[in-house]
Amino acid sequence: MQKVIADTAPIAVSLADANPLVLSAMSEIFDRDPRFSLVATTATAEGFLGAVMRVPVQVGVIDWNLPALGGQKLIEVLREQANAPRLVVYGDDPKGDLPRLAMLAGAAGFVSRTTPVEKLLDTCLAVAAGQMVFPFLDVRELQADPIHSLTRRERALLEALATGLTNKDLAREFDISANTVKFHLSNLFEKLGVKNRAQAIAFFYSSRLPGEGKQDR
Repeated sequence: MQKVIADTAPIAVSLADANPLVLSAMSEIFDRDPRFSLVATTATAEGFLGAVMRVPVQVGVIDWNLPALGGQKLIEVLREQANAPRLVVYGDDPKGDLPRLAMLAGAAGFVSRTTPVEKLLDTCLAVAAGQMVFPFLDVRELQADPIHSLTRRERALLEALATGLTNKDLAREFDISANTVKFHLSNLFEKLGVKNRAQAIAFFYSSRLPGEGKQDR
């Protein structure tokens, strides 16, 4: 695999990490590897987003705890953009839950900071070739969780719904018509397997959504 990629143009990469020492070390590693072309480095999610919007790259390596947007929101924003890079989350994972969260958000790979740096390079090569690279995950559990099937708009509607907003409030909040609100809610209820807003709200508070939101802080 590496030989095939090495015979083509270098893979364009952008890096984002809040830790300046980690960012500097990664920059040096990618900069001296002829298989990669380091395009940009930044310490914030917003900086990374701006960089890859100006100069598209194939692969982005990001810290999950990037200020201020956070890795999860950054991934969700980019997955709806045309020509967005495939993202590898490079982070600390003391609870063992980060690979699952990264995959659900839309990342293409995860590498723990405790692994040798060669693992990060190999993962970026594989991700650039179209592969998904994660530590062992029970995919059946991911597929059984309906949250992963929601669009960003549907997640936002669910969160707003849980605050007690009416359909009229939701239409005003999201600047859409009342009929569009009904359409989105109908799809939302079907995906969650619920019949009404009360059941949807109950699902929200019993789901992982509130807990996952804390990961961004």
